[in-house]
Amino acid sequence: MTEEKTDLRILRTRRLIMDAFIALSEKKEFNDIRITDITEAAMVNRATFYYHYEDKYDLLEKVLSEVLLFNLDTKAIHQMTWGDHAATQLFIAVANFQTTLSSRCHQGYEETIARIIREHLAVIIYPLLQKENPAKEEDILRKMAAILSWTIYGASVEWKKSTLSPEAFIQPLLSFILHKLE
Repeated sequence: MTEEKTDLRILRTRRLIMDAFIALSEKKEFNDIRITDITEAAMVNRATFYYHYEDKYDLLEKVLSEVLLFNLDTKAIHQMTWGDHAATQLFIAVANFQTTLSSRCHQGYEETIARIIREHLAVIIYPLLQKENPAKEEDILRKMAAILSWTIYGASVEWKKSTLSPEAFIQPLLSFILHKLE
């Protein structure tokens, strides 16, 4: 029972720190946010901050990862195989993530955001490819997952410049994205 309370307190503290960081990022550039700003806004001390995060870059990565995972229904996606529906769902999730971030992210975040999206997508796509191509070598499937993650991320960057819905944007690109492994 005590362990559950500890877990809840840890989760609550992390949530306070993340929420404080998100609120600060709406007002300040990332480089201008200090640990002191975060701890004051979250009403925690520096030691508590460093217990949960290595530094503000670690916090940024965890916040972005959490927001992305919130947009991805990973349980539903893992039940799919690689195809139109999975690619569309992943693209829509990334597009929603990009939309969510556009109001609160400033210059300097782009590379971190891109890396997080690509890494998460590759981890999700790999088992989908594995189900579809069980005889393929693991190395080839991992490389394909990485390439597809870059493709979906790149498409989301282009989508942000358009006025189309995510579905309308990705539909004509699916045949390119879904070329079968041979």
